[in-house]
Amino acid sequence: MRTAAWRIALMCLAIPLVMTIGDGGRDWENSAEWFGECALGAVSGLATARWIVPVSWHRRAWAGSLLIAVVVTVPVAAFVIALHVFIHHQTANLAAVSQVTSSVFGVALVMVGLAYLVRRVPIHTHVAAPDAPPPKFLERLPSKLRGAKIYAVEAEDHYLRLHTSLGQDLILMRLSDAIAELEGIEGAQTHRSWWVAREAVTGAERLDGRAVLTLRDGAEVPVSRGFARELRAAGWF
Repeated sequence: MRTAAWRIALMCLAIPLVMTIGDGGRDWENSAEWFGECALGAVSGLATARWIVPVSWHRRAWAGSLLIAVVVTVPVAAFVIALHVFIHHQTANLAAVSQVTSSVFGVALVMVGLAYLVRRVPIHTHVAAPDAPPPKFLERLPSKLRGAKIYAVEAEDHYLRLHTSLGQDLILMRLSDAIAELEGIEGAQTHRSWWVAREAVTGAERLDGRAVLTLRDGAEVPVSRGFARELRAAGWF
């Protein structure tokens, strides 16, 4: 939320400004109302994404978008209806409430969907609670790697290359599904083709303008430019 706050604030100012100018600048009161709607929707959407939507749902944009849109609709629709009743002195009958609610939900769903399309943030996995079961992904390790520490998972076509303390091997699986099952091990997606365990990183350097992480087994892992800022802020390098 901290990194997105200034961009959200600018957008909340820009949207009503453009709408007002496009309407000939005749009604700045509406501009203030639009700003309030934008700001309330942005704050409630960010908060929902951060504290309500399960981490695994962010890997499935449709699920995250739907939940955020539903939650955002409640305060924004209530705000719009309150404006109609107390500012514009209109009647809040069932038809009006239904129309406002459906309109707000439609706009929220489109905006959240667009946000998911343009977002480029690394997916993090987290240390499990002491009494939590082992990560499900450990059950997929080939017999020769059972009991090994996972250093990284690398996507190769339809397969995943496992980098572990006992060597490497391939399994048939999608990286997105693997990351979901790696919850319980602290790590992050550093590239569209890589997930890395944090404790496996022994060093970092910049090659050709891009960050590269070195693992305990000597493997060099690329860091996408789109992921670098958040990983750097989290202290990965």
